[in-house]
Amino acid sequence: MQTTISTERRAPVRLDQQLRRRKSISSMLREAENNAGGGKMHRSLGLLQLTMISVGATMGTGILVVLGATVPVAGPAIWISFVLAGITALFSAISYAEMAGMVPVSGSSYSYTYATMGEGIAWVCGWCLVLEYAVSVAAVAVGAGEYVNEALRTFGMDLPTALAGGPTEGGVVNLPALVVVVLATLLLARGARESAIVNTIVVIIKACILVFFSIVAFTAFDAGNFEPLLPMGAAGVTGAASIVFFSYIGFDAASTAGEEATNPKRDMPRAIMLSMAIVTVTYVLVAVSAIGARDWTWFVGTQAALVQIIGELTGQAWIVLLFAVAAVLAIASVVLTVLYGQTRILLTMSRDGLVPPIFSRVSKRTGTPVAGTFITGGIVAITAGFIPLGALAEATSIGTLFAFALVGVSVIYLRRKQPLVERTFKAPLYPLTPLLGIAACLFLMANLSWHTWLVFGIWMLVGVGLYLGYGRRRSRLGALSKQQYIESHSGNQ
Repeated sequence: MQTTISTERRAPVRLDQQLRRRKSISSMLREAENNAGGGKMHRSLGLLQLTMISVGATMGTGILVVLGATVPVAGPAIWISFVLAGITALFSAISYAEMAGMVPVSGSSYSYTYATMGEGIAWVCGWCLVLEYAVSVAAVAVGAGEYVNEALRTFGMDLPTALAGGPTEGGVVNLPALVVVVLATLLLARGARESAIVNTIVVIIKACILVFFSIVAFTAFDAGNFEPLLPMGAAGVTGAASIVFFSYIGFDAASTAGEEATNPKRDMPRAIMLSMAIVTVTYVLVAVSAIGARDWTWFVGTQAALVQIIGELTGQAWIVLLFAVAAVLAIASVVLTVLYGQTRILLTMSRDGLVPPIFSRVSKRTGTPVAGTFITGGIVAITAGFIPLGALAEATSIGTLFAFALVGVSVIYLRRKQPLVERTFKAPLYPLTPLLGIAACLFLMANLSWHTWLVFGIWMLVGVGLYLGYGRRRSRLGALSKQQYIESHSGNQ
């Protein structure tokens, strides 16, 4: 039964009651059909495009940007860190695949928790996703600066110090990072289909340069570089895994395309699983070949490790230039696809009344949330231009891990409460798979540094303040009377 949701509260709802209110899956699907009157998005993304969005948001991030920062933490066992993070992500990806087939909307884990655990946990999850997406875009964009410098050095030039990093790095602004985000924002505003075409082309280029790197690196492979395998012990491996985990959030971005996919219930689960396989194999291959080519201590202090190895092994300036330019494109595709996911999360939260309505206004011409895209892109561009990579990467990981754990809980909840609902993909070995995903996420969270937890705690407090000051009073679900709320769930559960 369809219920019109009024924005005027007919009767006061206690805070504890509102926090527990859940949205029915059927009401989410109805609202998604016309974006609750805010303008309908265009369905133009098939399996290939969805897979490329997932791969584009993932492949290259950990390898191209944070390899130099994590190898000194794990030593030659960095490839084990990627495997550990990949397994953790796989468990979560399986849960995401099941939920994406059941709830094919743009909200990703925010919508999944809204349907299972209520508005309070949904807000917390959505606020974590804001941290996950926006900060990861900025973190990846920061890495573009070093690769731009590597390209310029082939001509005997360097970026001016003032434009190569933010104030804490001795500069004024990281101009390449800021420009990459601005260009991605402009492309996203043009339309999802156009963005997907560009992303697919860039992902192919990205895959080619990583395969090329592995081939070149294996020509200088030295098995002795893997001894000792664990110079920092097991703690170093798990610590590095916690940091590089943010490199696996690509499948999460694919799950935000539910309202722009041509066949979301079938294609989104497939895209999620395909992308995880592609990305994990590629990461491990490149990590093994990089360590085989250089002793792990060589990576200390490097920011563009792969292009430096290519330059040392080939001695050809044109190859270095080609690789550096391709690496910038690879980073740009991550920025593009993750920023895409961020704007769709905010669109869904806005449609529910929890963030300002401007984020859910969709252009009739482009079928995209243009205003929300420009606002989000502007904030991310400023963040990328002035904040260094290290502080961003760890903050991203903790928000991602928390959101992933909640998706595992959502799968278990809906299996118990709504066992007859259609599922186009079912998590194998249930309930072991979602439970392992939850446990692995909590384990990696426990390995993050205390200051990352401090940042996370402050972020959550800010989120609570925003909810109480804005979201609680403007929530569309909270505006329902008790009878309306009951009717909105009748025949849907």
